[in-house]
Amino acid sequence: MDAEKRYERCVAGLKKFMDSCGFTDVVIGLSGGIDSALAATMAADALGADRVHGVLLPGPYSSTHSVDDANDLANRLGVDAQMVSITEPYEAFARVLADPCGGSLSGLAAQNTQARCRMVVLMALSNAYGWMLLNTGNKSEAMMGYSTLYGDTAGAFAVLGGIYKTEVFELAKWRNAHVPAYSACPVAVPIPQNTIDKPPSAELAPDQQDEESLGIDYDTLDEILKAHIERGMDVAALVAAGFDEAQVTEVARRVQASAFKRALEPPYPDDDFYA
Repeated sequence: MDAEKRYERCVAGLKKFMDSCGFTDVVIGLSGGIDSALAATMAADALGADRVHGVLLPGPYSSTHSVDDANDLANRLGVDAQMVSITEPYEAFARVLADPCGGSLSGLAAQNTQARCRMVVLMALSNAYGWMLLNTGNKSEAMMGYSTLYGDTAGAFAVLGGIYKTEVFELAKWRNAHVPAYSACPVAVPIPQNTIDKPPSAELAPDQQDEESLGIDYDTLDEILKAHIERGMDVAALVAAGFDEAQVTEVARRVQASAFKRALEPPYPDDDFYA
């Protein structure tokens, strides 16, 4: 399936889901990263800019360029955007949880607490205004369990849930070069180039980069995932095909270990969804 068809499928899937549930508007966290930028653009194409509500949620490790990129995206699309810092609520949790967590809230527990603070803000706005929380996760990270349960896994619908990370970049570049005829927000070049060019990061720790956290670059990861998931190749077959044994073994382990997390993630446009 080419980029144009995949993009149209995501937009149509979002519109179909919202119509079936009676939602008119979405709320979405705008991180300045590629996933939220593409998801927000798809939402604007599906619904119109006036029905997309962006929220910037900077925390203690957020970079200035991420805030700038998120604001740039919102301005290009013409969507409403507001900022709610999670630093103060996160610091309150860190104080309360320090003793129960052995003296300080640190490591994975600290990172996941930040993600869950963002979810609390987004769900409060969803409840207050009746907006549907749009999930921004992609298939690569869902398969690897690279997400926070009850944090960035939250949302009613995952518009990118069937899209691998490398395809996210592909679709972002396609949308910047094309204005779909069906778009309810016919804006040219909506996604800032810096959002496309910079290394992906959840910004939950100092100088964090997603590929370093995953231990593998996205190009290689997606090749392995597609062969393993789409074509059913096991570890032995993947190694025989030329993939690194250590990488294959770790990817397969994480795919299996994170199945419980994927079971709690929102629906997304796939073949069953259109059946």
